[in-house]
Amino acid sequence: MIQVKLFDQEHEKDLEKEVNRFLEKLEDKKLLDIKYNIAALPEEDDGEQIYCFSAMVIYRA
Repeated sequence: MIQVKLFDQEHEKDLEKEVNRFLEKLEDKKLLDIKYNIAALPEEDDGEQIYCFSAMVIYRA
């Protein structure tokens, strides 16, 4: 069975740590793919940008 695990963080280093912790527990041969995305949106109140770093790990269960 193929499954996915989704990750979402405001900081790229936090995303990296979270994905790496998951991958440590996953056997190499079960990993199929990793999709990565960045979204930047302006915050309405003060005009600063909000970043969203996300990843989807596709693996065989």
